[in-house]
Amino acid sequence: MSEQSRRPHKPGKPYRRPHKDPVRILAFDALRAVDERDAYANLVLPPLLRKAREKGDFDVRDAALATELVYGTLRRQGTYDAIIAACVDRPLREVDPPVLDVLSLGAHQLLGTRIPTHAAVSASVELARVVLGDGRAKFVNAVLRKVAQHDLDGWLATVAPPYDVDPEDHLAVVHSHPRWVVSALWDSLGGGRAGIEDLLEADNERPEVTLVARPGRADPQELLREDAAVPGRWSPYAVRLTEGGEPGAIDAVRESRAGVQDEGSQLVALALAGAPLDGPDEKWLDGCAGPGGKAALLGALAAQRGAVLLAAEKQPHRAGLVARALHGNPGPYQVVAADGTRPPWRPGSFDRVLVDVPCTGLGALRRRPEARWRRRPEDLEGFAPLQRALLRGALDSVRVGGVVGYATCSPHLAETRAVVDDVLKQRPHTELIDARPLLPGVPALGAGPDIQLWPHLHGTDAMYLALIRRTG
Repeated sequence: MSEQSRRPHKPGKPYRRPHKDPVRILAFDALRAVDERDAYANLVLPPLLRKAREKGDFDVRDAALATELVYGTLRRQGTYDAIIAACVDRPLREVDPPVLDVLSLGAHQLLGTRIPTHAAVSASVELARVVLGDGRAKFVNAVLRKVAQHDLDGWLATVAPPYDVDPEDHLAVVHSHPRWVVSALWDSLGGGRAGIEDLLEADNERPEVTLVARPGRADPQELLREDAAVPGRWSPYAVRLTEGGEPGAIDAVRESRAGVQDEGSQLVALALAGAPLDGPDEKWLDGCAGPGGKAALLGALAAQRGAVLLAAEKQPHRAGLVARALHGNPGPYQVVAADGTRPPWRPGSFDRVLVDVPCTGLGALRRRPEARWRRRPEDLEGFAPLQRALLRGALDSVRVGGVVGYATCSPHLAETRAVVDDVLKQRPHTELIDARPLLPGVPALGAGPDIQLWPHLHGTDAMYLALIRRTG
Protein backbone atom coordinates (compact mmCIF):
# COMPACT_ATOMS: atom_id res chain seq x y z
CA MET A 1 0.00 0.00 0.00
CA SER A 2 1.49 3.39 -1.01
CA GLU A 3 1.75 6.27 1.42
CA GLN A 4 -0.66 8.20 -0.80
CA SER A 5 -3.30 5.57 -0.14
CA ARG A 6 -2.78 5.43 3.62
CA ARG A 7 -5.39 7.41 5.49
CA PRO A 8 -4.45 7.55 9.14
CA HIS A 9 -7.35 9.00 11.11
CA LYS A 10 -9.31 8.37 14.23
CA PRO A 11 -11.73 5.42 14.02
CA GLY A 12 -15.21 6.56 13.10
CA LYS A 13 -14.01 9.97 11.93
CA PRO A 14 -14.61 10.58 8.21
CA TYR A 15 -11.50 11.05 6.11
CA ARG A 16 -10.98 14.58 4.81
CA ARG A 17 -9.48 14.78 1.37
CA PRO A 18 -6.51 17.17 1.09
CA HIS A 19 -7.11 20.60 -0.38
CA LYS A 20 -5.48 20.93 -3.79
CA ASP A 21 -3.89 24.36 -4.06
CA PRO A 22 -2.96 24.86 -7.75
CA VAL A 23 -0.42 27.60 -6.93
CA ARG A 24 1.63 25.49 -4.56
CA ILE A 25 1.28 22.34 -6.64
CA LEU A 26 2.67 24.24 -9.63
CA ALA A 27 5.55 25.60 -7.54
CA PHE A 28 6.34 22.08 -6.33
CA ASP A 29 6.24 20.72 -9.91
CA ALA A 30 8.66 23.44 -11.02
CA LEU A 31 11.11 22.61 -8.22
CA ARG A 32 10.94 18.92 -9.03
CA ALA A 33 11.73 19.64 -12.69
CA VAL A 34 14.72 21.76 -11.65
CA ASP A 35 15.96 18.96 -9.37
CA GLU A 36 15.19 15.89 -11.47
CA ARG A 37 15.95 17.14 -14.98
CA ASP A 38 18.59 19.78 -14.22
CA ALA A 39 16.18 22.20 -15.85
CA TYR A 40 16.35 25.94 -15.31
CA ALA A 41 13.43 27.62 -13.59
CA ASN A 42 13.29 30.42 -16.16
CA LEU A 43 12.64 27.76 -18.83
CA VAL A 44 10.36 25.48 -16.77
CA LEU A 45 8.10 28.03 -15.10
CA PRO A 46 6.67 30.02 -18.05
CA PRO A 47 5.03 27.04 -19.81
CA LEU A 48 3.62 25.79 -16.49
CA LEU A 49 2.11 29.22 -15.83
CA ARG A 50 0.77 29.48 -19.37
CA LYS A 51 -0.91 26.07 -19.09
CA ALA A 52 -2.46 27.01 -15.73
CA ARG A 53 -3.86 30.22 -17.16
CA GLU A 54 -5.29 28.38 -20.15
CA LYS A 55 -7.05 25.97 -17.79
CA GLY A 56 -8.49 28.90 -15.88
CA ASP A 57 -6.76 27.92 -12.62
CA PHE A 58 -4.68 31.08 -12.31
CA ASP A 59 -5.12 34.83 -12.24
CA VAL A 60 -2.36 37.45 -12.19
CA ARG A 61 -1.94 37.27 -8.41
CA ASP A 62 -1.69 33.49 -8.49
CA ALA A 63 1.04 33.65 -11.13
CA ALA A 64 2.95 36.23 -9.10
CA LEU A 65 2.77 34.07 -5.95
CA ALA A 66 3.86 30.92 -7.79
CA THR A 67 6.80 32.80 -9.31
CA GLU A 68 7.84 34.16 -5.92
CA LEU A 69 7.60 30.72 -4.31
CA VAL A 70 9.79 29.09 -6.96
CA TYR A 71 12.47 31.75 -7.31
CA GLY A 72 12.48 32.70 -3.63
CA THR A 73 12.96 29.07 -2.61
CA LEU A 74 15.77 28.53 -5.13
CA ARG A 75 17.59 31.73 -4.18
CA ARG A 76 17.54 30.92 -0.47
CA GLN A 77 17.97 27.16 -0.80
CA GLY A 78 21.29 27.06 1.04
CA THR A 79 19.98 29.08 3.95
CA TYR A 80 16.79 27.02 4.18
CA ASP A 81 18.79 23.79 4.02
CA ALA A 82 20.82 24.89 7.03
CA ILE A 83 17.66 25.76 8.96
CA ILE A 84 15.81 22.57 8.01
CA ALA A 85 18.88 20.51 8.94
CA ALA A 86 18.63 21.97 12.45
CA CYS A 87 15.01 20.81 12.67
CA VAL A 88 15.31 17.19 11.54
CA ASP A 89 16.77 14.18 13.31
CA ARG A 90 18.78 12.83 10.37
CA PRO A 91 21.35 14.13 7.85
CA LEU A 92 19.66 16.24 5.21
CA ARG A 93 20.94 13.94 2.46
CA GLU A 94 18.72 11.20 3.91
CA VAL A 95 15.56 13.27 3.43
CA ASP A 96 13.84 12.35 0.15
CA PRO A 97 14.23 15.19 -2.38
CA PRO A 98 10.45 15.65 -2.92
CA VAL A 99 9.98 15.97 0.85
CA LEU A 100 12.82 18.47 1.00
CA ASP A 101 11.21 20.53 -1.77
CA VAL A 102 7.96 20.75 0.21
CA LEU A 103 9.89 21.69 3.35
CA SER A 104 11.86 24.35 1.45
CA LEU A 105 8.67 25.82 -0.01
CA GLY A 106 7.23 25.91 3.50
CA ALA A 107 10.37 27.47 4.95
CA HIS A 108 10.28 30.21 2.33
CA GLN A 109 6.66 31.00 3.11
CA LEU A 110 7.47 31.15 6.83
CA LEU A 111 10.75 33.07 6.65
CA GLY A 112 10.78 34.89 3.31
CA THR A 113 7.20 36.11 2.75
CA ARG A 114 4.42 37.86 4.64
CA ILE A 115 2.18 34.81 4.60
CA PRO A 116 0.88 34.28 8.17
CA THR A 117 2.51 31.43 10.07
CA HIS A 118 -0.62 29.32 10.42
CA ALA A 119 -1.46 29.69 6.74
CA ALA A 120 2.10 28.85 5.64
CA VAL A 121 2.23 25.66 7.73
CA SER A 122 -1.30 24.61 6.86
CA ALA A 123 -0.84 25.15 3.11
CA SER A 124 2.46 23.25 3.14
CA VAL A 125 0.93 20.29 4.99
CA GLU A 126 -1.96 20.19 2.53
CA LEU A 127 0.54 20.23 -0.34
CA ALA A 128 2.42 17.36 1.32
CA ARG A 129 -0.80 15.36 1.63
CA VAL A 130 -1.46 15.82 -2.11
CA VAL A 131 2.02 15.12 -3.48
CA LEU A 132 3.59 12.95 -0.76
CA GLY A 133 0.77 11.27 1.11
CA ASP A 134 -0.63 11.61 4.63
CA GLY A 135 2.23 9.76 6.32
CA ARG A 136 4.99 12.10 5.20
CA ALA A 137 2.70 15.10 5.64
CA LYS A 138 2.97 14.51 9.40
CA PHE A 139 6.75 14.77 9.13
CA VAL A 140 6.41 18.02 7.15
CA ASN A 141 4.04 19.40 9.78
CA ALA A 142 6.42 18.57 12.64
CA VAL A 143 9.48 20.10 10.92
CA LEU A 144 7.74 23.29 9.81
CA ARG A 145 6.37 23.88 13.29
CA LYS A 146 9.97 23.88 14.50
CA VAL A 147 10.98 26.23 11.68
CA ALA A 148 8.16 28.58 12.69
CA GLN A 149 9.61 29.03 16.19
CA HIS A 150 12.05 31.73 14.97
CA ASP A 151 12.13 34.38 12.28
CA LEU A 152 14.91 34.41 9.67
CA ASP A 153 17.26 36.60 11.71
CA GLY A 154 16.78 34.37 14.71
CA TRP A 155 17.63 31.28 12.71
CA LEU A 156 20.68 32.87 11.09
CA ALA A 157 22.04 33.74 14.52
CA THR A 158 21.78 30.03 15.32
CA VAL A 159 22.89 28.24 12.16
CA ALA A 160 25.49 30.62 10.66
CA PRO A 161 28.98 30.65 12.18
CA PRO A 162 30.06 34.07 13.48
CA TYR A 163 31.67 36.30 10.85
CA ASP A 164 34.77 36.79 13.01
CA VAL A 165 35.30 33.03 13.23
CA ASP A 166 34.69 32.07 9.58
CA PRO A 167 33.71 35.00 7.34
CA GLU A 168 33.24 33.00 4.15
CA ASP A 169 31.07 30.33 5.74
CA HIS A 170 29.07 33.01 7.56
CA LEU A 171 28.36 34.79 4.27
CA ALA A 172 27.62 31.48 2.53
CA VAL A 173 24.87 30.58 5.01
CA VAL A 174 23.44 34.07 5.48
CA HIS A 175 23.32 34.87 1.75
CA SER A 176 22.72 31.36 0.42
CA HIS A 177 25.74 30.87 -1.84
CA PRO A 178 28.19 27.94 -1.86
CA ARG A 179 31.33 28.80 0.06
CA TRP A 180 33.57 28.46 -3.01
CA VAL A 181 31.38 30.93 -4.93
CA VAL A 182 31.58 33.43 -2.06
CA SER A 183 35.36 33.11 -2.08
CA ALA A 184 35.61 33.51 -5.86
CA LEU A 185 33.33 36.55 -5.99
CA TRP A 186 35.18 38.17 -3.11
CA ASP A 187 38.53 37.66 -4.83
CA SER A 188 37.26 39.26 -8.01
CA LEU A 189 35.46 42.13 -6.29
CA GLY A 190 38.15 42.93 -3.76
CA GLY A 191 37.47 45.21 -0.82
CA GLY A 192 35.97 44.48 2.56
CA ARG A 193 32.81 43.02 3.99
CA ALA A 194 30.34 45.67 2.83
CA GLY A 195 30.99 45.19 -0.88
CA ILE A 196 30.71 41.41 -0.89
CA GLU A 197 27.56 41.51 1.24
CA ASP A 198 25.99 44.01 -1.17
CA LEU A 199 26.89 41.76 -4.11
CA LEU A 200 25.51 38.60 -2.50
CA GLU A 201 22.31 40.43 -1.53
CA ALA A 202 21.92 41.68 -5.11
CA ASP A 203 22.26 38.09 -6.35
CA ASN A 204 19.22 37.22 -4.23
CA GLU A 205 17.02 40.02 -5.53
CA ARG A 206 14.51 39.47 -8.28
CA PRO A 207 15.90 41.21 -11.41
CA GLU A 208 13.81 43.52 -13.51
CA VAL A 209 12.97 42.53 -17.07
CA THR A 210 15.13 44.60 -19.41
CA LEU A 211 14.33 45.10 -23.08
CA VAL A 212 16.50 46.31 -25.93
CA ALA A 213 15.07 48.39 -28.76
CA ARG A 214 17.16 47.24 -31.70
CA PRO A 215 18.37 50.36 -33.52
CA GLY A 216 16.77 50.97 -36.88
CA ARG A 217 14.00 48.52 -36.01
CA ALA A 218 12.39 49.87 -32.84
CA ASP A 219 12.52 53.07 -30.83
CA PRO A 220 12.81 53.03 -27.03
CA GLN A 221 9.87 55.43 -26.91
CA GLU A 222 7.64 52.69 -28.30
CA LEU A 223 8.65 50.36 -25.46
CA LEU A 224 8.27 53.10 -22.86
CA ARG A 225 4.54 53.13 -23.56
CA GLU A 226 4.27 49.76 -21.82
CA ASP A 227 3.02 49.61 -18.22
CA ALA A 228 5.67 50.41 -15.58
CA ALA A 229 8.35 50.91 -18.27
CA VAL A 230 11.28 53.22 -17.52
CA PRO A 231 14.49 53.99 -19.45
CA GLY A 232 17.56 51.86 -18.88
CA ARG A 233 20.31 53.13 -16.63
CA TRP A 234 23.18 53.07 -19.11
CA SER A 235 22.29 51.78 -22.58
CA PRO A 236 20.42 54.24 -24.84
CA TYR A 237 18.47 51.28 -26.23
CA ALA A 238 17.41 49.77 -22.87
CA VAL A 239 13.95 49.89 -21.30
CA ARG A 240 13.24 48.33 -17.91
CA LEU A 241 9.89 46.79 -16.98
CA THR A 242 9.89 47.49 -13.26
CA GLU A 243 6.92 45.23 -12.54
CA GLY A 244 7.91 42.35 -14.79
CA GLY A 245 5.13 41.43 -17.15
CA GLU A 246 5.10 39.30 -20.28
CA PRO A 247 7.60 40.58 -22.85
CA GLY A 248 6.27 38.10 -25.42
CA ALA A 249 2.98 40.01 -25.46
CA ILE A 250 4.72 43.21 -26.64
CA ASP A 251 4.41 43.75 -30.40
CA ALA A 252 8.02 44.85 -30.91
CA VAL A 253 9.34 41.79 -29.06
CA ARG A 254 7.04 39.40 -30.89
CA GLU A 255 8.23 40.88 -34.20
CA SER A 256 11.96 40.67 -33.17
CA ARG A 257 12.33 44.45 -33.46
CA ALA A 258 13.09 44.39 -29.73
CA GLY A 259 14.18 41.66 -27.37
CA VAL A 260 14.77 40.73 -23.76
CA GLN A 261 18.41 41.51 -23.01
CA ASP A 262 20.23 42.41 -19.82
CA GLU A 263 21.74 45.85 -19.92
CA GLY A 264 25.20 44.40 -19.25
CA SER A 265 24.99 42.40 -22.48
CA GLN A 266 23.92 45.52 -24.33
CA LEU A 267 26.92 47.43 -22.97
CA VAL A 268 29.32 44.71 -24.14
CA ALA A 269 27.99 45.00 -27.70
CA LEU A 270 28.03 48.80 -27.59
CA ALA A 271 31.61 48.93 -26.33
CA LEU A 272 32.84 46.62 -29.10
CA ALA A 273 30.93 48.63 -31.71
CA GLY A 274 32.42 51.88 -30.39
CA ALA A 275 36.04 50.75 -30.16
CA PRO A 276 38.36 52.78 -32.43
CA LEU A 277 39.72 50.95 -35.47
CA ASP A 278 42.72 51.46 -37.71
CA GLY A 279 41.36 51.03 -41.23
CA PRO A 280 38.01 49.90 -42.66
CA ASP A 281 34.91 48.98 -40.67
CA GLU A 282 33.00 46.67 -42.99
CA LYS A 283 32.95 43.12 -41.61
CA TRP A 284 31.87 42.08 -38.13
CA LEU A 285 31.85 38.64 -36.51
CA ASP A 286 29.95 37.29 -33.53
CA GLY A 287 31.89 34.08 -32.95
CA CYS A 288 29.68 32.61 -30.17
CA ALA A 289 26.35 33.98 -31.29
CA GLY A 290 23.78 31.71 -29.62
CA PRO A 291 21.08 32.33 -28.61
CA GLY A 292 21.24 35.58 -30.56
CA GLY A 293 20.68 38.58 -28.29
CA LYS A 294 24.06 40.25 -28.81
CA ALA A 295 24.09 39.22 -32.48
CA ALA A 296 20.77 41.00 -33.06
CA LEU A 297 22.06 44.19 -31.44
CA LEU A 298 25.39 43.98 -33.28
CA GLY A 299 23.58 43.32 -36.54
CA ALA A 300 21.44 46.41 -36.09
CA LEU A 301 24.47 48.57 -35.21
CA ALA A 302 26.43 47.18 -38.15
CA ALA A 303 23.57 47.96 -40.52
CA GLN A 304 23.66 51.62 -39.50
CA ARG A 305 27.28 51.78 -40.74
CA GLY A 306 26.84 49.68 -43.84
CA ALA A 307 28.79 46.79 -42.29
CA VAL A 308 28.00 43.08 -42.65
CA LEU A 309 27.62 40.76 -39.64
CA LEU A 310 28.53 37.09 -39.69
CA ALA A 311 26.95 35.28 -36.72
CA ALA A 312 28.56 31.91 -36.01
CA GLU A 313 27.29 29.32 -33.54
CA LYS A 314 28.63 25.78 -33.18
CA GLN A 315 25.35 24.09 -32.22
CA PRO A 316 22.92 23.95 -35.16
CA HIS A 317 19.79 24.30 -33.00
CA ARG A 318 21.25 27.41 -31.35
CA ALA A 319 22.21 28.75 -34.76
CA GLY A 320 18.51 28.49 -35.55
CA LEU A 321 17.74 30.71 -32.55
CA VAL A 322 20.28 33.23 -33.81
CA ALA A 323 18.66 33.27 -37.24
CA ARG A 324 15.29 33.90 -35.61
CA ALA A 325 16.68 36.81 -33.56
CA LEU A 326 18.30 38.39 -36.64
CA HIS A 327 15.27 37.92 -38.90
CA GLY A 328 14.29 41.30 -40.29
CA ASN A 329 17.66 42.92 -39.59
CA PRO A 330 17.85 46.10 -41.73
CA GLY A 331 21.32 45.31 -43.08
CA PRO A 332 23.06 42.29 -44.60
CA TYR A 333 23.99 39.40 -42.33
CA GLN A 334 24.68 35.70 -42.42
CA VAL A 335 24.20 32.96 -39.81
CA VAL A 336 26.38 29.84 -39.96
CA ALA A 337 26.87 26.76 -37.79
CA ALA A 338 30.62 26.91 -37.22
CA ASP A 339 33.18 26.19 -34.51
CA GLY A 340 35.03 29.34 -33.46
CA THR A 341 37.98 27.28 -32.24
CA ARG A 342 38.52 26.06 -35.83
CA PRO A 343 37.29 28.98 -37.93
CA PRO A 344 36.22 28.01 -41.48
CA TRP A 345 36.80 31.57 -42.74
CA ARG A 346 40.14 33.00 -43.80
CA PRO A 347 42.41 34.48 -41.11
CA GLY A 348 42.18 38.23 -40.75
CA SER A 349 38.74 38.42 -42.39
CA PHE A 350 37.02 40.73 -39.91
CA ASP A 351 37.31 44.25 -38.55
CA ARG A 352 35.43 43.60 -35.30
CA VAL A 353 35.02 40.24 -33.53
CA LEU A 354 33.05 39.37 -30.40
CA VAL A 355 33.42 36.11 -28.50
CA ASP A 356 31.03 35.83 -25.56
CA VAL A 357 32.43 32.51 -24.39
CA PRO A 358 30.70 29.63 -22.55
CA CYS A 359 31.34 29.90 -18.80
CA THR A 360 30.06 28.97 -15.35
CA GLY A 361 27.42 31.71 -15.50
CA LEU A 362 28.28 33.02 -12.03
CA GLY A 363 27.47 36.51 -13.28
CA ALA A 364 23.79 35.70 -13.83
CA LEU A 365 22.84 34.12 -10.51
CA ARG A 366 20.00 36.63 -10.12
CA ARG A 367 18.32 35.09 -13.15
CA ARG A 368 19.35 31.47 -12.67
CA PRO A 369 19.65 31.06 -8.90
CA GLU A 370 19.80 27.27 -9.14
CA ALA A 371 23.07 27.51 -11.09
CA ARG A 372 24.96 28.33 -7.90
CA TRP A 373 24.17 24.86 -6.52
CA ARG A 374 24.98 22.99 -9.75
CA ARG A 375 28.36 24.47 -10.48
CA ARG A 376 31.51 23.04 -8.92
CA PRO A 377 35.05 24.46 -8.78
CA GLU A 378 36.19 21.73 -11.16
CA ASP A 379 33.84 23.15 -13.82
CA LEU A 380 36.36 25.95 -14.29
CA GLU A 381 38.91 23.44 -15.54
CA GLY A 382 36.42 22.17 -18.10
CA PHE A 383 35.72 25.62 -19.53
CA ALA A 384 39.32 26.90 -19.47
CA PRO A 385 40.65 25.22 -22.66
CA LEU A 386 37.55 26.19 -24.65
CA GLN A 387 37.67 29.82 -23.51
CA ARG A 388 41.33 30.15 -24.49
CA ALA A 389 40.78 28.40 -27.82
CA LEU A 390 37.88 30.70 -28.69
CA LEU A 391 39.92 33.80 -27.86
CA ARG A 392 42.82 32.52 -29.98
CA GLY A 393 40.38 31.81 -32.83
CA ALA A 394 38.98 35.33 -32.53
CA LEU A 395 42.47 36.87 -32.68
CA ASP A 396 43.20 34.78 -35.78
CA SER A 397 39.94 35.99 -37.34
CA VAL A 398 40.50 39.72 -36.91
CA ARG A 399 42.69 41.72 -39.28
CA VAL A 400 45.68 43.81 -38.22
CA GLY A 401 44.26 47.01 -36.75
CA GLY A 402 40.95 45.34 -35.90
CA VAL A 403 39.48 44.74 -32.46
CA VAL A 404 38.39 41.62 -30.57
CA GLY A 405 35.99 41.69 -27.63
CA TYR A 406 36.38 38.85 -25.14
CA ALA A 407 33.26 38.68 -22.97
CA THR A 408 31.87 36.31 -20.39
CA CYS A 409 28.96 36.30 -17.96
CA SER A 410 31.19 35.41 -15.05
CA PRO A 411 33.34 37.57 -12.78
CA HIS A 412 35.53 34.63 -11.75
CA LEU A 413 39.15 35.64 -12.32
CA ALA A 414 39.91 32.22 -13.82
CA GLU A 415 37.40 32.97 -16.59
CA THR A 416 38.25 36.63 -17.15
CA ARG A 417 41.71 38.13 -16.69
CA ALA A 418 43.49 34.79 -16.39
CA VAL A 419 42.24 33.77 -19.85
CA VAL A 420 43.14 37.10 -21.43
CA ASP A 421 46.56 37.22 -19.80
CA ASP A 422 47.44 33.65 -20.78
CA VAL A 423 46.47 34.10 -24.42
CA LEU A 424 48.08 37.51 -24.86
CA LYS A 425 51.38 36.20 -23.47
CA GLN A 426 51.51 34.00 -26.56
CA ARG A 427 50.38 36.81 -28.88
CA PRO A 428 52.93 39.63 -28.74
CA HIS A 429 51.32 41.60 -31.59
CA THR A 430 48.28 42.60 -29.53
CA GLU A 431 47.36 45.36 -27.11
CA LEU A 432 44.56 45.87 -24.63
CA ILE A 433 42.31 48.86 -25.27
CA ASP A 434 40.91 50.82 -22.34
CA ALA A 435 37.22 49.94 -22.59
CA ARG A 436 36.03 52.34 -19.90
CA PRO A 437 35.71 55.49 -22.07
CA LEU A 438 33.47 53.50 -24.42
CA LEU A 439 30.80 53.33 -21.71
CA PRO A 440 30.31 57.00 -20.87
CA GLY A 441 28.39 57.68 -17.70
CA VAL A 442 28.81 54.16 -16.31
CA PRO A 443 30.52 54.45 -12.90
CA ALA A 444 32.72 52.11 -10.88
CA LEU A 445 34.36 50.33 -13.83
CA GLY A 446 37.59 49.71 -11.95
CA ALA A 447 41.21 50.39 -12.88
CA GLY A 448 40.86 49.13 -16.46
CA PRO A 449 41.71 48.55 -19.18
CA ASP A 450 39.12 45.76 -18.99
CA ILE A 451 35.61 46.13 -17.56
CA GLN A 452 33.77 44.20 -14.89
CA LEU A 453 30.10 45.02 -14.33
CA TRP A 454 28.32 44.11 -11.09
CA PRO A 455 24.68 43.60 -10.05
CA HIS A 456 25.00 45.72 -6.90
CA LEU A 457 26.88 48.57 -8.60
CA HIS A 458 25.30 48.69 -12.05
CA GLY A 459 22.04 46.74 -11.80
CA THR A 460 23.28 44.38 -14.52
CA ASP A 461 24.54 40.84 -14.71
CA ALA A 462 28.23 40.56 -13.80
CA MET A 463 29.47 40.79 -17.38
CA TYR A 464 33.19 41.01 -18.13
CA LEU A 465 34.74 42.57 -21.24
CA ALA A 466 38.30 42.95 -22.49
CA LEU A 467 38.96 44.73 -25.81
CA ILE A 468 42.08 43.68 -27.70
CA ARG A 469 43.56 45.28 -30.82
CA ARG A 470 45.67 43.16 -33.15
CA THR A 471 48.76 45.19 -33.97
CA GLY A 472 50.66 42.80 -36.21
